[in-house]
Amino acid sequence: MKRASYRYRATKADLRSDLNKDVAAFLSRGGSIEHFEPGETALEARVSPLRTPIFNEPKTERTPVDDVMAALDARRRKNLKRAPARKRGRKPQLRKRIIYDDFGEALRTVWQDD
Repeated sequence: MKRASYRYRATKADLRSDLNKDVAAFLSRGGSIEHFEPGETALEARVSPLRTPIFNEPKTERTPVDDVMAALDARRRKNLKRAPARKRGRKPQLRKRIIYDDFGEALRTVWQDD
């Protein structure tokens, strides 16, 4: 389906007519179309169907692995060439604070540490 203008957007009718032309050309070259009944599948009958999980079994207990994870973390820390960098906290910064009087008028500005 080639269009003359790159800005042209094909409508459903255009797509349908192009598809019909392609099918007619396929059939005229000797092609054939097979008909499948609703519910037919491409899977062979001798192959078992796809297994879907069913959650009707009782809940199983999980094995705690906290001690295993701690051992792995300790081994990883031991093998590090250098100690991990310490994250720095935010440095205290000066903040501007405006002092107002009882009527909401600004009196002065002061700088305060956080």
